[in-house]
Amino acid sequence: MTDVNETDRNPSSDEVDDIQRAWLRERPGTPVASIGVITRIWRIGKLLDDDRRRTMLALGMDAATRDLLSTLRRSGPPYRLSAGEIAGRMLVSAGAVSQRVARAERAGYVQRVRSPDDGRGVFVELTERGHDLIERTVDELLRHEEDLLAGLSVRQRDDLTELLRILHADLTARAAAHEG
Repeated sequence: MTDVNETDRNPSSDEVDDIQRAWLRERPGTPVASIGVITRIWRIGKLLDDDRRRTMLALGMDAATRDLLSTLRRSGPPYRLSAGEIAGRMLVSAGAVSQRVARAERAGYVQRVRSPDDGRGVFVELTERGHDLIERTVDELLRHEEDLLAGLSVRQRDDLTELLRILHADLTARAAAHEG
């Protein structure tokens, strides 16, 4: 078995291309085109997840709390949602929302409030402290993430955004069809 020397590698080739070539060598006729997309997305996702975790740690907040506070902040005034709405927007279970809310409530970032309509329902509301924290951290995080995309031109970013939108919509529809 021969290792690919870095100096021999085509500059537009990477280890994902090596994986595709290896499967073709070992199993001629195997459909490997998806590796070029799926494996790169998976690896980029891992890199971005690790980077976001480090960035959020440096900003003094965990990713789950940022996700909760961001969801509430994006909802607009009065920055209040039900637990079910939060779960749906964050794509997590009700149990995960409950844990995140309890942790954020202990830190003073959110508070539970009774529904003003009937008094039976409970909403999760962003506190002033939580609002201040998310305002500060979202700016720093998004500036950092803009920098991560500096290797792409505006046109490349626009093209990639559209392609990922199409793929995301298709995969979401497929997942919904399997669940229903």
